[in-house]
Amino acid sequence: MRIPRVFVPHPLRAGHEVELPVQAGEHLVRVLRLERGHPLRLFNGDGDEYSGEIASLAKRGVTAHVLARETVASMESPLRITLAQGIARGEKMDWILQKATELGVARIVPLVTDRTEVKLDAERAPRRMAHWQAVLASACEQCGRNQLPQLDEPLRLADFAATPGVEGELRLALDPLGALGVRSLPQSMRMTLVVGPEGGLSEHDLATLAQGGFGGLRLGPRILRTETAGLAALAVLQALQGDLDQGSIRSA
Repeated sequence: MRIPRVFVPHPLRAGHEVELPVQAGEHLVRVLRLERGHPLRLFNGDGDEYSGEIASLAKRGVTAHVLARETVASMESPLRITLAQGIARGEKMDWILQKATELGVARIVPLVTDRTEVKLDAERAPRRMAHWQAVLASACEQCGRNQLPQLDEPLRLADFAATPGVEGELRLALDPLGALGVRSLPQSMRMTLVVGPEGGLSEHDLATLAQGGFGGLRLGPRILRTETAGLAALAVLQALQGDLDQGSIRSA
């Protein structure tokens, strides 16, 4: 029997009852048609899992009993990658966030670049961040991670490029004409990867990144869309220097 995993953005303690997020509760009841007492796996981002079971089913929400805290093997990659992604439109950005989480990215920084078409306004910012956080949580539920990637507030590319890197970090920007190839990269367990939006990184963007110590990384002869390019690079980097190998891949 497959036990559903549910992210709960609250402290979890054995012996207590906790209310599940509305969307998760509706999925358990309306889609999976589970009943009271059905086992659950709960997590809140502290790195551990908690065994639980459905406690109540009501119109106002679904609650769960927290039974016990369990230490589980970490699903976090030893390769700590920051994905700095040029903000893409609508579902493309959701797709990128979801798949980057599945591929083990540690941190995500949405970037405003010269060619970013998405209009950002302060009034909608909290709702947008909450939506993106929900996408990350759902991806963690599916792939088995107990820690959500760190999600930063959107930054302008120039501000991000000016932020000093950490010692030993490899700083890369996807560029079809880049001087670096994935197989020639030096060994590093910390990387930052910049990916442009739908229109790619402009010459000005690339020059700004070069001043910040970012090298141009090419993936091959074909031009990839923004929702493909970063994910392809993440998969290759995890395969070459992280924890992605044929023997560990599981599909849902």
